[in-house]
Amino acid sequence: MNWSNWIYLGVGLLIGVGYRGLVTKKSVNPIASDSPITPTDQTQTLSLPEEIKNTQLAYEMAKEMSLFKGGFLARTTHELRSPLNGLIGLHQLILSDLCEDPAEEREFIAQAHERALKLLHLMDEILNVVRIEHGTNKLDIQPQPVAEILQEVYNLTYMLAVDRNLKLRILPPDSETYILADQRWFRQILLNLVNTAISQMAEGSICISTAINSDFVQISLDLPNHAFLNHESIDLLTSEDKSVDVEPNQTGFSSGMKLLLNQKLLEVMGGKLDILPSPISERDPLTRLQISIPLAILEAELP
Repeated sequence: MNWSNWIYLGVGLLIGVGYRGLVTKKSVNPIASDSPITPTDQTQTLSLPEEIKNTQLAYEMAKEMSLFKGGFLARTTHELRSPLNGLIGLHQLILSDLCEDPAEEREFIAQAHERALKLLHLMDEILNVVRIEHGTNKLDIQPQPVAEILQEVYNLTYMLAVDRNLKLRILPPDSETYILADQRWFRQILLNLVNTAISQMAEGSICISTAINSDFVQISLDLPNHAFLNHESIDLLTSEDKSVDVEPNQTGFSSGMKLLLNQKLLEVMGGKLDILPSPISERDPLTRLQISIPLAILEAELP
């Protein structure tokens, strides 16, 4: 053997010894595959079914929420079409000479005029939201105290709840909590949600609470499941074309349309609206409407 062969042999022996040392060190490593499960791992294993259940509930709520977000144009035309059908029906009665006397004809004309004004009002409400979303109408987004806004909403809706023998409860937030929002429109969003819930409730209570999560303030409305119309038909493009009579006292949108408009306004303000199962433990299941709005950090709070 020449000197080069001896060099190759020495290098091979060194590599073999080093590899054997690594294997031996790995075999005595205390972190092995059959190591006992720590208490933390046991907790995670035990809570897995509960996490799966919560995930399924969240998925169902998100699925229902997505129904309101889709098909804005279809839902809008559906909402406006109902009062328009009533307006056309009154005109058909007049044009077909089905009125008994001129007094009844004037009454039909007055009803048609009133419904036309209601239709114009609904269109104006939609246009206002669309212009805000498009940026034509600018929002005045400033730091707003949450406690004052909730107190205003309570003062405006308390008597309505009392008249229907319902309980309206607000858990007062910290007076130093501020949000970034347009005061007028954000207050209107809360009023829409509370008024819609009260109008559909036969019994029960509404609880409004506030929490801070990271950079957002979460305002939650916990209300009975029957107070939230979460099974409203959304398949408006494929559904049958049916004429819908308008109730004389119906002056506003359906609950689904109100929810959709509130969503769009919150999105412009950097927030969102979620539908969740309420974590409050009560005898009857509850639904939580949770508004997330950016938290405002005042200059005095900055270091």
